Amino acid sequence: MIVAKRKPFDEIKEMIKPFKKVLNVGCGTCVSVCLAGGEKEVAVLNAELEMARKLDDNPVELTAYTVERQCDREYLAELDDMVKDHDAVISMACGVGIQFLAERFPEKPVLPGVDTTGLAVNQAVGWYEERCRSCGKCVLAMTGGICPVTMCAKGLYNGPCGGTNKGKCEISQDQPCAWYMIHERLSSQERLDLIRDFKEPADWTDQTPRTLIQPGYKKPENEEAK
Repeated sequence: MIVAKRKPFDEIKEMIKPFKKVLNVGCGTCVSVCLAGGEKEVAVLNAELEMARKLDDNPVELTAYTVERQCDREYLAELDDMVKDHDAVISMACGVGIQFLAERFPEKPVLPGVDTTGLAVNQAVGWYEERCRSCGKCVLAMTGGICPVTMCAKGLYNGPCGGTNKGKCEISQDQPCAWYMIHERLSSQERLDLIRDFKEPADWTDQTPRTLIQPGYKKPENEEAK
């Protein structure tokens, strides 16, 4: 799932400094699960901002609202009347949700309340580990289900660098060497021959925004005309 963390409080406070009436919108999916931008987090942030602005003798009227998903147009429609009555909007969603809100309400400042950190697994409540960079060129079939782009500090595709040391990465003893883990995993599966197959380096030169249309689907005609 997508994970995020709340921006530093002082940064958020500075962003909304010019505004007197602010709508804070949470998202009920990924950022809610990772405890960064759901209904509870929106309420907590609003309470902190309200108190801080009172102390600064610059009171603000804050409204809290959480939609099911900020990355779906159908859920944003319920915000239309509320946004009109506010000077600015804080989005507690991932970067995609923030941009979608800004696109729907271009006449209003839409401000990020969180920093998106990546795609991660949920190890325990409040503990998340990044496992995917959404690179678009998945090699997990050849690496035993361990992602070298994410888990290797250098994103190497064809084995470890010279800094691997007893299963650890040279950057930190707390960071396991991705290629040591890949070797051990493939060895246990008797598939070490996969390491001998050279993998072409990823081509990162064409990093234009990517669009995915699943097989059997197509863009609606009104979207193609835009």
